[in-house]
Amino acid sequence: MRYKNPLLRRIKEMKARVDKDICIGCGLCESTCPEVFSIEDDGLAAAIEGELTAEVCDDAEAAKDGCPVSAIEIEA
Repeated sequence: MRYKNPLLRRIKEMKARVDKDICIGCGLCESTCPEVFSIEDDGLAAAIEGELTAEVCDDAEAAKDGCPVSAIEIEA
């Protein structure tokens, strides 16, 4: 698999987190990477629990980069 971000080539697992104090519930993250993000009953985004696999890292990074309020963090 080819990654857009060269750093991701070396990362096997990552964790995503959504700051619900900042999230506006626009749904962009869910539409960009539904394997990792979803809109919950409160109307705000949430990330899956646990570690991300290499297969979804590019999409998760794209969701982070596209978040209009920078509510997403991805930890290596």
